[in-house]
Amino acid sequence: MKFERLQTHIIVLLLSTAVSIPCALAQTKRDPAYTNKREQALRLFNQDKRLEALPLLEELAQQNPNDEDIAVSLAASLVSHAATLTDKQAAAGERLRAKNILEKIGSNNTLAKNLLQLLREMPDGADTQFSDNPEVEQAMRAGEADFSRRDYDEAIKNYSRALELEPGNYAATLFLGNALFRKHDFAKADEWYEKAIQLEPDIETGYRYYADTLARQGDMAKARSMLIRAAIAEPYNRMVWRDLMTWAAINDTRINLKYAGILSDPIPLEMADAQAPRKEQPLFDVNIFPRRPKDLSDVWRAYQTVHEDWKEGGKFKQHFPQEAEYRHSLAEETEALNAEVRVLEKLRGDIETAELVTEDWSLVLLLKLHQAGVLEPYVLFRLGDEGIAKDYSAYRAAHRDKLEEYMDKFVVPPAPARP
Repeated sequence: MKFERLQTHIIVLLLSTAVSIPCALAQTKRDPAYTNKREQALRLFNQDKRLEALPLLEELAQQNPNDEDIAVSLAASLVSHAATLTDKQAAAGERLRAKNILEKIGSNNTLAKNLLQLLREMPDGADTQFSDNPEVEQAMRAGEADFSRRDYDEAIKNYSRALELEPGNYAATLFLGNALFRKHDFAKADEWYEKAIQLEPDIETGYRYYADTLARQGDMAKARSMLIRAAIAEPYNRMVWRDLMTWAAINDTRINLKYAGILSDPIPLEMADAQAPRKEQPLFDVNIFPRRPKDLSDVWRAYQTVHEDWKEGGKFKQHFPQEAEYRHSLAEETEALNAEVRVLEKLRGDIETAELVTEDWSLVLLLKLHQAGVLEPYVLFRLGDEGIAKDYSAYRAAHRDKLEEYMDKFVVPPAPARP
């Protein structure tokens, strides 16, 4: 279990614009008493005084369970409250209640989506263990309770105690940075985030928290770099992509998620949700692309033939003799796209078909990816269904630089220069 995903910290330490629940909303036909209490509760929530806001939020939610902002704030505050409880069953009950509230309200708020994802990943009634050492466990739980009460000095003492006993404890390292972050000691917080990243370079959380402190200090370029590295650590974690999308919105730009080759754009989806590994898809049928010029049929045929060889012709077994069943793989998809590229290069060199290639942005993108040598990262990030995702860890271990190059050049535009 990845404990660092399941604590209060990840709920409150998102990019600043994603955390706040707006107090100034469209006018509604509510009585003045409700409106005043609502403004007070959301003000406290936005000031991170969630335990103080909780009783007001409980009242407001009873009066109007369909108030989305109140429901999301209540759910987040319940999770903060759960961290202060020593009774594990009671804490699990608070988290379960928070999950039920979020599922019922169905909010598209970034905080709500991230929180609901975390709560769904945590089995009902389960609790988080930070260490097998009882003394470390006790210090961490005390630190978590202090953090939720906003007693950051005491939280720092407890996390530091945990690290004295267990210097390599990732959660203690990360959470110490969080407590310093909450005290606005960004320089020291950054140091601890860097230590956490060194301890666990394949966990996204440290990079993402570090990006938040950098963004608040105005260093959008380095925040971008940290979020790219977070995506490389865990490309199929939706929270990473939500934060990348938030970063892009802050910087008046957009994340580029176009498809290359014969894949048409899917039905528009919320960007982050499109990044999770999809279920295995059937082989692509060239007949589903009737709008494509017939002169390019050799391109689609080359792509399709490779897939048929892998699935029906025994090529998968040759490459993966240890696997009992066929799956879509990085090697198969890359070979299929390279087969397309070979045909496209011939067509581009022919005066009669060159224009067909250059006028199709998806084919131009495919050629650019090939020329840059980042077809495999493209496949892993954009086409990462359940089969392909199994190849990710091994590729990342050998080619982290290529993954970063792909994200840097093709996915995340640089932050515009600020005056």
